[in-house]
Amino acid sequence: MLHLMTIFIAAIFTHNIALTYLLGMCPFVSLSRNLNTASGMAFAVIFVVTLTAAVNWPIYHLILVPTGSELIFYIVFIIIIAAFVQLVEMIMEKFLPALQASFGIFLPLITVNCTVLAISLFMVLRDYTYVQTIIFAFGSAVGWMLAIVVVAAINEKLKLIGDIPKGYKGAGIIMIIAGIIALSFLGFAGMVKIQ
Repeated sequence: MLHLMTIFIAAIFTHNIALTYLLGMCPFVSLSRNLNTASGMAFAVIFVVTLTAAVNWPIYHLILVPTGSELIFYIVFIIIIAAFVQLVEMIMEKFLPALQASFGIFLPLITVNCTVLAISLFMVLRDYTYVQTIIFAFGSAVGWMLAIVVVAAINEKLKLIGDIPKGYKGAGIIMIIAGIIALSFLGFAGMVKIQ
Protein backbone atom coordinates (compact mmCIF):
# COMPACT_ATOMS: atom_id res chain seq x y z
CA MET A 1 0.00 0.00 0.00
CA LEU A 2 1.33 3.41 -0.99
CA HIS A 3 2.17 5.94 1.69
CA LEU A 4 -0.04 9.03 1.54
CA MET A 5 2.89 11.44 1.33
CA THR A 6 4.29 9.45 -1.62
CA ILE A 7 0.98 9.76 -3.45
CA PHE A 8 0.80 13.49 -2.70
CA ILE A 9 4.39 14.31 -3.80
CA ALA A 10 4.14 12.10 -6.89
CA ALA A 11 0.85 13.71 -7.92
CA ILE A 12 2.48 17.13 -7.75
CA PHE A 13 5.82 16.39 -9.40
CA THR A 14 6.53 13.05 -11.10
CA HIS A 15 2.96 12.41 -12.20
CA ASN A 16 1.92 16.03 -12.71
CA ILE A 17 -1.43 15.88 -14.45
CA ALA A 18 -0.62 18.80 -16.79
CA LEU A 19 3.06 18.25 -17.47
CA THR A 20 3.31 14.45 -17.49
CA TYR A 21 -0.06 13.38 -18.84
CA LEU A 22 -0.74 16.62 -20.78
CA LEU A 23 -4.30 16.78 -19.49
CA GLY A 24 -6.23 20.02 -19.16
CA MET A 25 -4.08 21.80 -21.73
CA CYS A 26 -6.84 23.92 -23.32
CA PRO A 27 -7.47 26.08 -20.23
CA PHE A 28 -3.80 25.70 -19.29
CA VAL A 29 -2.60 27.36 -22.49
CA SER A 30 -5.42 29.91 -22.67
CA LEU A 31 -5.34 31.08 -19.07
CA SER A 32 -1.61 31.02 -18.38
CA ARG A 33 -1.13 34.38 -20.06
CA ASN A 34 -2.06 36.27 -16.90
CA LEU A 35 -0.96 35.36 -13.36
CA ASN A 36 -4.17 36.51 -11.63
CA THR A 37 -6.42 34.60 -14.01
CA ALA A 38 -4.21 31.50 -13.78
CA SER A 39 -4.28 31.62 -9.98
CA GLY A 40 -8.05 32.00 -9.87
CA MET A 41 -8.59 29.11 -12.26
CA ALA A 42 -6.13 26.99 -10.29
CA PHE A 43 -8.09 27.46 -7.08
CA ALA A 44 -11.33 26.66 -8.88
CA VAL A 45 -9.76 23.46 -10.25
CA ILE A 46 -8.47 22.50 -6.78
CA PHE A 47 -11.95 22.92 -5.34
CA VAL A 48 -13.72 21.00 -8.11
CA VAL A 49 -11.17 18.19 -8.40
CA THR A 50 -10.89 17.49 -4.69
CA LEU A 51 -14.61 17.58 -3.96
CA THR A 52 -15.64 15.58 -7.02
CA ALA A 53 -13.12 12.84 -6.22
CA ALA A 54 -14.36 12.81 -2.61
CA VAL A 55 -17.93 12.34 -3.84
CA ASN A 56 -17.18 10.02 -6.77
CA TRP A 57 -15.30 7.44 -4.66
CA PRO A 58 -18.23 6.53 -2.36
CA ILE A 59 -20.70 6.62 -5.23
CA TYR A 60 -18.54 4.24 -7.24
CA HIS A 61 -17.57 1.87 -4.42
CA LEU A 62 -20.74 1.96 -2.33
CA ILE A 63 -23.45 2.28 -4.98
CA LEU A 64 -22.24 1.39 -8.48
CA VAL A 65 -20.04 -1.63 -7.66
CA PRO A 66 -22.50 -3.36 -5.27
CA THR A 67 -25.36 -2.92 -7.75
CA GLY A 68 -23.29 -4.05 -10.73
CA SER A 69 -23.70 -0.66 -12.42
CA GLU A 70 -20.02 0.15 -12.97
CA LEU A 71 -20.72 0.52 -16.67
CA ILE A 72 -22.29 3.96 -16.15
CA PHE A 73 -19.56 5.43 -13.95
CA TYR A 74 -18.39 7.83 -16.70
CA ILE A 75 -21.84 9.39 -16.87
CA VAL A 76 -22.18 9.58 -13.09
CA PHE A 77 -18.74 11.16 -12.71
CA ILE A 78 -19.50 13.79 -15.35
CA ILE A 79 -22.83 14.67 -13.72
CA ILE A 80 -21.11 15.17 -10.35
CA ILE A 81 -18.35 17.24 -11.95
CA ALA A 82 -20.95 19.42 -13.70
CA ALA A 83 -22.78 19.98 -10.41
CA PHE A 84 -19.61 21.14 -8.65
CA VAL A 85 -18.62 23.40 -11.53
CA GLN A 86 -22.06 24.97 -11.42
CA LEU A 87 -21.57 25.54 -7.67
CA VAL A 88 -18.20 27.21 -8.28
CA GLU A 89 -19.71 29.38 -11.00
CA MET A 90 -22.56 30.53 -8.73
CA ILE A 91 -20.12 31.33 -5.88
CA MET A 92 -17.82 33.27 -8.20
CA GLU A 93 -20.73 35.15 -9.78
CA LYS A 94 -21.82 36.24 -6.32
CA PHE A 95 -18.46 37.07 -4.72
CA LEU A 96 -15.86 37.42 -7.53
CA PRO A 97 -17.66 38.70 -10.67
CA ALA A 98 -14.54 40.28 -12.19
CA LEU A 99 -12.57 37.05 -11.93
CA GLN A 100 -15.47 35.07 -13.33
CA ALA A 101 -15.66 37.45 -16.31
CA SER A 102 -11.92 37.03 -16.95
CA PHE A 103 -12.35 33.25 -17.25
CA GLY A 104 -14.88 33.65 -20.04
CA ILE A 105 -15.95 30.29 -21.39
CA PHE A 106 -13.22 28.39 -19.55
CA LEU A 107 -14.96 28.25 -16.16
CA PRO A 108 -17.94 26.24 -17.40
CA LEU A 109 -15.53 24.17 -19.48
CA ILE A 110 -14.06 22.73 -16.25
CA THR A 111 -17.01 20.34 -16.58
CA VAL A 112 -15.40 18.75 -19.64
CA ASN A 113 -11.82 19.38 -18.56
CA CYS A 114 -10.12 16.05 -18.92
CA THR A 115 -8.04 16.76 -15.79
CA VAL A 116 -11.06 16.59 -13.51
CA LEU A 117 -12.43 13.41 -15.07
CA ALA A 118 -9.00 11.77 -15.33
CA ILE A 119 -8.41 12.05 -11.59
CA SER A 120 -11.65 10.21 -10.86
CA LEU A 121 -10.75 7.61 -13.46
CA PHE A 122 -7.25 7.13 -12.00
CA MET A 123 -8.93 6.60 -8.64
CA VAL A 124 -10.81 3.65 -10.13
CA LEU A 125 -7.93 2.26 -12.20
CA ARG A 126 -5.40 2.40 -9.35
CA ASP A 127 -7.91 1.07 -6.80
CA TYR A 128 -7.20 3.82 -4.27
CA THR A 129 -8.81 3.88 -0.85
CA TYR A 130 -10.98 6.86 0.06
CA VAL A 131 -8.15 8.71 1.82
CA GLN A 132 -5.69 7.91 -0.97
CA THR A 133 -8.22 9.24 -3.48
CA ILE A 134 -8.59 12.56 -1.67
CA ILE A 135 -4.80 12.93 -1.26
CA PHE A 136 -4.23 12.05 -4.93
CA ALA A 137 -6.95 14.42 -6.12
CA PHE A 138 -5.71 17.30 -3.99
CA GLY A 139 -2.07 16.63 -4.97
CA SER A 140 -2.96 16.45 -8.67
CA ALA A 141 -4.88 19.72 -8.45
CA VAL A 142 -1.99 21.37 -6.60
CA GLY A 143 0.36 20.06 -9.30
CA TRP A 144 -1.88 21.55 -12.01
CA MET A 145 -1.96 24.81 -10.06
CA LEU A 146 1.83 24.82 -9.67
CA ALA A 147 2.29 24.25 -13.39
CA ILE A 148 -0.16 26.92 -14.58
CA VAL A 149 0.99 29.54 -12.05
CA VAL A 150 4.69 29.04 -12.81
CA VAL A 151 4.05 29.17 -16.56
CA ALA A 152 1.91 32.31 -16.16
CA ALA A 153 4.56 34.01 -14.01
CA ILE A 154 7.34 33.22 -16.49
CA ASN A 155 5.13 34.30 -19.38
CA GLU A 156 4.45 37.66 -17.72
CA LYS A 157 8.16 38.20 -17.14
CA LEU A 158 8.90 37.38 -20.77
CA LYS A 159 6.30 39.94 -21.87
CA LEU A 160 8.19 42.58 -19.88
CA ILE A 161 11.37 41.71 -21.74
CA GLY A 162 9.50 41.90 -25.02
CA ASP A 163 12.18 40.01 -26.91
CA ILE A 164 10.15 36.95 -27.93
CA PRO A 165 10.27 36.15 -31.66
CA LYS A 166 6.92 36.63 -33.39
CA GLY A 167 6.45 32.93 -34.18
CA TYR A 168 6.80 31.97 -30.51
CA LYS A 169 4.37 34.49 -29.05
CA GLY A 170 1.18 33.21 -27.43
CA ALA A 171 0.64 29.46 -27.20
CA GLY A 172 4.09 28.65 -28.64
CA ILE A 173 6.07 30.18 -25.79
CA ILE A 174 3.65 28.73 -23.24
CA MET A 175 4.24 25.21 -24.57
CA ILE A 176 8.02 25.76 -24.58
CA ILE A 177 7.94 26.97 -20.96
CA ALA A 178 5.71 24.02 -19.97
CA GLY A 179 8.10 21.61 -21.70
CA ILE A 180 11.12 22.97 -19.83
CA ILE A 181 9.25 22.77 -16.52
CA ALA A 182 8.14 19.21 -17.37
CA LEU A 183 11.78 18.26 -17.94
CA SER A 184 12.73 19.69 -14.56
CA PHE A 185 9.91 17.71 -12.88
CA LEU A 186 11.19 14.62 -14.68
CA GLY A 187 14.26 14.88 -12.45
CA PHE A 188 12.08 13.68 -9.57
CA ALA A 189 10.99 10.56 -11.49
CA GLY A 190 13.36 8.16 -9.74
CA MET A 191 12.33 9.35 -6.28
CA VAL A 192 8.61 8.55 -6.15
CA LYS A 193 6.35 6.37 -8.24
CA ILE A 194 2.61 5.82 -7.78
CA GLN A 195 1.81 3.27 -10.46
